[in-house]
Amino acid sequence: MPNISVENAATQRGALKKNATALLGIFGPATKMRALVRLSSGRVREVTPGSRVGSGKVIAIDAEGILLQHGGETRRMVIPGA
Repeated sequence: MPNISVENAATQRGALKKNATALLGIFGPATKMRALVRLSSGRVREVTPGSRVGSGKVIAIDAEGILLQHGGETRRMVIPGA
């Protein structure tokens, strides 16, 4: 029944905050992963390590999420509801 859990995660009310950056998905081979990010403007963009997201920079992408560096701090962004 994995499709049911995917459907439930994809339809959670309030999982994505309006006007906030959110990680939508991660894809690609482990050696060249990419991610889809919804920007605070609502625009969806594909990012890779080195891409700028808002005022931060993507420093890594793995199966758990993306690592963003901003102002000397590093934080992990994960897919909401995952």
